[in-house]
Amino acid sequence: MNQAIQEFFASLPARAAAVLNSPVGGTLQIDLADGNRTEHWYVTLAPGSAQVSREELRQADGVLTLSTELFEKLVTGRAAGLAAVLRNEATFSGHVVLFLAFRRFLPQRPDVRDPRDAAREHVRRLV
Repeated sequence: MNQAIQEFFASLPARAAAVLNSPVGGTLQIDLADGNRTEHWYVTLAPGSAQVSREELRQADGVLTLSTELFEKLVTGRAAGLAAVLRNEATFSGHVVLFLAFRRFLPQRPDVRDPRDAAREHVRRLV
């Protein structure tokens, strides 16, 4: 397993309080495919908390399936999760709100800017 992926999953519980401020709850199963082998990760999300497990705890409320290579790109900010799903490089089934909440843990690509920041800069230049 890739070191970046392991570090990403290890960091989720500590980062959850700052990232999950909406009333989202459920278990997301993340299937990482690498050739003929698939690794399963289970992330249980609740307001302000996230628990990560490799053991199936219960039926997942959503399943995200993608290659290990693509997931490594997601956790290092070199790819975007929603774009990967829209391009059919990754698939998601189940409660879409879980995926939308989970992607908040993923770093933004370096070339992505918050449109609010761009608007503030534009206003400052006008004044």
